[in-house]
Amino acid sequence: MEELRKVNADIITSINEVVKIHEEGSKRRAEATEELGKIENEGKQALLEVAQENRLMKKKKLRITFNAPVVLSLVAISVIATLLNYITAGASGRLVFMTYHSALLSPMTWIRAFTHIFGHVDWTHLIGNVSYLLLLGPMLEEKYSSQTLAAVIAITAFGTSLVNYIFFPQVALCGASGVVFAFILLSSFTSFKEGEIPITFILVAVFFIGQQIYEGITVRDNISNMAHIVGGIIGGILGFELNMKSRFSRFDR
Repeated sequence: MEELRKVNADIITSINEVVKIHEEGSKRRAEATEELGKIENEGKQALLEVAQENRLMKKKKLRITFNAPVVLSLVAISVIATLLNYITAGASGRLVFMTYHSALLSPMTWIRAFTHIFGHVDWTHLIGNVSYLLLLGPMLEEKYSSQTLAAVIAITAFGTSLVNYIFFPQVALCGASGVVFAFILLSSFTSFKEGEIPITFILVAVFFIGQQIYEGITVRDNISNMAHIVGGIIGGILGFELNMKSRFSRFDR
């Protein structure tokens, strides 16, 4: 009888062990199923993210950007002004886009002091200036900001007009040449450091001013060397001042 109870106890123990093993197996299968579900969800999420990135990449195709609004506006207005000058046989140029010695009490005298930079004699004159404006302008606008570059253009326009009004009363002036040369001198300050004057600025100033003086004395043409010189001087002065201010503003921070 005792032997029978012992056999029964062994059988029960074996059954319990089998049940335990079965439960552990079920638990492991459940954990494995859950883990597989997580991996599957992560895979689906990754695929969705890739698909979304692909859609965004398709949308982000090459597009034209208005990267230098001040420079591009200057060029656009200059093109329109030159076209109007052709259409009106020069009347629009004389009225709005050319500065000359006129009555100081006339509002148009002061308007033309700024708008003469938009007018050009012909397409060759325009293309020559526009090429430099588009080459140098975006870099300067990015460095100094649109507002600052607009101020540089306005100061140069008024400065060249004022010098022309005072010293060359018989000369009518038009074109963005002064602005171009202001840009040239201004661009030589792009690597300016405190207490230093870039050698590029010295070389550009010497060769530029020397060439303009030489051509002004020896060459007789319709090119205003005065506007080039005044524009260059303004660009050099403003370039120095702007870079000095940017240095001081960094120290103040």
